[in-house]
Amino acid sequence: MNKLDALRSMTVVVADTGDLEAIRRLRPQDATTNPSLILKAAQLTAYQPLLQQAVHWAQQAGNSDSLVDNAADKLAVSIGCEILQVIPGLISTEVDARLSYNTEATLAKARKLIALYEAEGIQRDRILIKIASTWEGIQAARQLEQEGIHCNLTLLFNFTQAVACAEAGATLISPFVGRILDWHKAQQPDADLSGDNDPGVQSVSQIYQHYKNHGYQTVVMGASFRNRGEIEALAGCDKLTISPELLAELESTAGELPRRLQPQSSNGMERFSVNEQRFRWDLSEDAMATEKLADGIRRFAADQRLLEQRLQALL
Repeated sequence: MNKLDALRSMTVVVADTGDLEAIRRLRPQDATTNPSLILKAAQLTAYQPLLQQAVHWAQQAGNSDSLVDNAADKLAVSIGCEILQVIPGLISTEVDARLSYNTEATLAKARKLIALYEAEGIQRDRILIKIASTWEGIQAARQLEQEGIHCNLTLLFNFTQAVACAEAGATLISPFVGRILDWHKAQQPDADLSGDNDPGVQSVSQIYQHYKNHGYQTVVMGASFRNRGEIEALAGCDKLTISPELLAELESTAGELPRRLQPQSSNGMERFSVNEQRFRWDLSEDAMATEKLADGIRRFAADQRLLEQRLQALL
């Protein structure tokens, strides 16, 4: 058995890409996209007709949003629809990162994306709306979940963020393993941060154990992997979203893969509640989480702007 098949026996494997050919080849259950992946996908030959269709739709839409906003939203949904034809599970589509600190605007964008999917005949139970794990984003997710719109709270770097997401009833969270490692490697370039010493692995393990110990239903999906070792160290996590390159590496590697995360394990922490004051204080006390959350929002916003520039040229 190769390690990808071994991983599938205990964890739902998710492809972190918008590349249809890679998804067909690697056969994941679900797929995730973000502005960076949509921008990358938009440069593929196979997706050029979707760009033209998105631009045409925007020109005909006639709603209050700008032409480029409409085209970008339509393109993200069109790519999601294409992916849903080749996977059995869920697609994650992300809200514009520039709305990360605006609850009402996030709600409006999420509802618009769901409406676009439903107009294509896709039921909302196959969609996860990705929202940054800011306080405002988490409150938007709380409301959306009550409306039957399922959310993937992303850009998650901190334990208090994770608890707040679970308390809000989020369907799924995406803690960013590799970006946590990046920060710590920059701070401690000579430290051994491999395997169980990887701070990103430690973070996801702590969150997973806390959720299981206290009965939270929110799914833990590790994301943003830098190497195969991080994935192997989280075998048994609810879901893992993995780049095509690392999926292929797992597929080409023979050997057993022991389960590392067990649902009956405990991190020894009592259940606690998170209000806005505690959320903001705990985040401000965590330099890594503060910096990586802001950096992630900036990066996604920058790629969203590049995508809009590409679409604007077609408009």
